[in-house]
Amino acid sequence: MKQSKKVLAIIPARYASTRLPQKMLLPIEGKSLIQRTYESATRGNFFDDVIVATDHSLIFDHVRDFGGNPMITSVDCPTGTDRLAEVLRKNPHWLEADAIVNIQGDQPFVDPSSIQAAIDLLLSDPDAQMSTLAAPIYSEEEALKSSVVKCVMDLNQNALYFSRALIPSNIQHRYRSETPYFHHIGIYVYRPQFILQYQELPPTPLQLEENLEQLKVLEHGYRIKVALTKDMVMSVDTPEDLKLAEQWICRQNTFS
Repeated sequence: MKQSKKVLAIIPARYASTRLPQKMLLPIEGKSLIQRTYESATRGNFFDDVIVATDHSLIFDHVRDFGGNPMITSVDCPTGTDRLAEVLRKNPHWLEADAIVNIQGDQPFVDPSSIQAAIDLLLSDPDAQMSTLAAPIYSEEEALKSSVVKCVMDLNQNALYFSRALIPSNIQHRYRSETPYFHHIGIYVYRPQFILQYQELPPTPLQLEENLEQLKVLEHGYRIKVALTKDMVMSVDTPEDLKLAEQWICRQNTFS
């Protein structure tokens, strides 16, 4: 059921992809990756609008053909956040929304309740400018992967740091099964004006060292709220991920 607050979702969908070329258009059991992501985002029925922001006419036409709401953005946008900023500059009336949700185009199985938790957490804290999601890590293999971004938080669910390294660490620099570790999920909820403000912030040392753009927010002194979810969100970045996504759909018996 749609909430009383005005909330918009924007799905950045870049055509080029190094590890999985043209992945947004690749089929997953009969539907493209971007269509499955779009339909997953609309399943919760709490967005006033869901927009696919893309840099290519093939994605634009495909989204329009399946009934979605596409918008062309520049091929020069270096990040998904820059693509969001372009959408807002072209549609300044959306700056009046209570929140803008950035859903990655390669995350087709996002649980709407997790997105709702991140929205609620941001809107409950007037001093925070954005929020995101994290899920528990249950294995040593996942905790030690540099491709898995870890997150640590304070007692009020404010992010303290994000890293590709194991955090929290210990004097032995070893994984400990009794220690809670959290996998950062790259879904962001912003106050609209902060998207434009963020784009103007200069790069920061930790951001550049870890190659994590959310660190720029923390280094400039802004707060990121972290909502916790039990469900890990799959990203489709490689041919192996594509196969896993197909297997997941088969297990759920969800082909619609």
